[in-house]
Amino acid sequence: MVKTGISLIALLAATPALAQDDNIVVTASGIEQSRDEVGQAITVIDAQTIQTRQAVDVVDLLATTPGVRFNRNGSTGGVTGVSLRGAETTQTLVLIDGVKVNDPSGIGDGYDFGHLLTGNIKRIEVLRGSNSVVHGSQAIGGVVNIMTGVPAEGFGANASVDYGYSDTLNAKADVSGTSGIASGGVGAAYFRTDGISSAAGGTEKDGYENIATNARLKLAFSDALSLDLRGYYIHADLDYDSFFGAPADSSDVSKLDQYVGYAGLNFALLDGKLTNRAAVTYLRNDRDYYFVRGTDPDYGYSGTNLRFDYEGVYAPVDQARLVFGYEHERPDYDFFGFGSTSSAKINIDSVYALAIVKPFTGLSVTGGVRHDDHSQFGGATTFGANANYTPNAGATNIRLSYGEGFKAPSLYQLYDMFSGNSALRPERSKSYDVGFDQSLDGGRATVSVTAFLRNTTDQINYDNATFSYSNLDRTRAKGVEASIALKPVDALTVTGSYSYVDARDRSGGINDGNRLPRRAVNAVSVSADYVWSFGLSTGATVTMVGDSFDNAANTRRLDGYALAGLRASLPLGEHLEVYGRIDNLFDEAYATAYGYGVYGRSAFGGVRVRF
Repeated sequence: MVKTGISLIALLAATPALAQDDNIVVTASGIEQSRDEVGQAITVIDAQTIQTRQAVDVVDLLATTPGVRFNRNGSTGGVTGVSLRGAETTQTLVLIDGVKVNDPSGIGDGYDFGHLLTGNIKRIEVLRGSNSVVHGSQAIGGVVNIMTGVPAEGFGANASVDYGYSDTLNAKADVSGTSGIASGGVGAAYFRTDGISSAAGGTEKDGYENIATNARLKLAFSDALSLDLRGYYIHADLDYDSFFGAPADSSDVSKLDQYVGYAGLNFALLDGKLTNRAAVTYLRNDRDYYFVRGTDPDYGYSGTNLRFDYEGVYAPVDQARLVFGYEHERPDYDFFGFGSTSSAKINIDSVYALAIVKPFTGLSVTGGVRHDDHSQFGGATTFGANANYTPNAGATNIRLSYGEGFKAPSLYQLYDMFSGNSALRPERSKSYDVGFDQSLDGGRATVSVTAFLRNTTDQINYDNATFSYSNLDRTRAKGVEASIALKPVDALTVTGSYSYVDARDRSGGINDGNRLPRRAVNAVSVSADYVWSFGLSTGATVTMVGDSFDNAANTRRLDGYALAGLRASLPLGEHLEVYGRIDNLFDEAYATAYGYGVYGRSAFGGVRVRF
């Protein structure tokens, strides 16, 4: 129970994941599109929302959006997974500034959101539903697209620092600008805390330190030719409690170094009708684990993913665009520890094409196909189609969507010396959506409702009979998502979301019909912010999550919970602002993963400057 220029425009279209306008999204097709063209369900968290909410963890922002469930192992920095529409956390594809960052050295290639703090992140798009035609492997539940800020016109700089509960210090700064053909920016963020005990019954605190930096440079040689360079880096140092058995106080330490890089050339041909993007992206994730701090690492993993991709967009007329591309991907991983070492790598070659057509005013139809050739299991072909119809220039949008997804077996699942199975097949999904968006009173009120169904087959799990991974599982998820945004007066903003997610095992075994673990059926979140006449901004967020189970047998229950938070900020002149927040106002005791602790009531305050 719940307790409490044409060519320049074309060039921009060829540049990935950089939209900053809430009416423009990039995650659905990989290029900039108006929301009125997209038949899939997408939520945008913009820079103003990120700043207003004062959230430290990206996952705390995601938790206020429809269809999202998460679990965290204790303190900030603890292993954190995000599930979209009841899918596995390993079936969420994550992008940072256009680079796929799912960890090739992870057991299921999942992304650990524990180390992803808001820092200098300026925009997040959450696409819900299978979309492997555009994004390839892992986009079964959906896609979380993380973006840092685009350079300011002229010159701009921002900095903030806040301090609070458990000796927590959070500081960040960024500077950006444009001069001649060059535009760029750099940012850095630092976070440290004494934390809490990750083990629910523990007594010693588990501290955490996180350093994140980002940089970008764009050289626009002409309206038809530009070069894009981007980088993102995270260093994290976490004290954590042992997870071998029930969580308990221990001296364990983990360290992470994550390197993300992008280099892309954008060029337009045929008077801007054909835009092209050729890019190289790089990810490296180094994870080292220590039983005692100050010693050499006892074991560790290193995963890298080098990708080359080409994308073309041909627009012969205003009513039609053809998007096509080729990708080559080479993930590999290395492991050391316990007296052994291992390594593995594969190659994936992919081609895709999709058409975006507007046969008449108000209707946009998108359809596409993709084929991936995997050096181990062979080929996988996926299809997708969606439509958006508006009879009144965007005030009403009716959406339909069908998407297929696949997830390649991870390198660990294929080649681990003890449990690997080189005969694994890819996981497959089929996803169906129908929904509408309604704008009222000139945009002061917006309501969105979406119903969905997803069937997943050949899902990979550990087989206790063979002591290896096998394509054992089938799952089904169905539900309804709803969101509302209100601005009855200019000073007041109210947003809310609700989602019903019924995700169940359909494998036919002893757990058939059970709810999938750590995925609550019901979740609702409401936020309200008011700007007073003298500049003070006050706000609150209330999030309620229903009961769930921690295990597949549904024998270990996680009680539902309700969290409330307050926040305020006050500008002191043009360049200075003070702010503060209280999290978990009513000191709710709850758990998102059995045996792990959570933060109680905590308060923070700080100052922000901008130029």
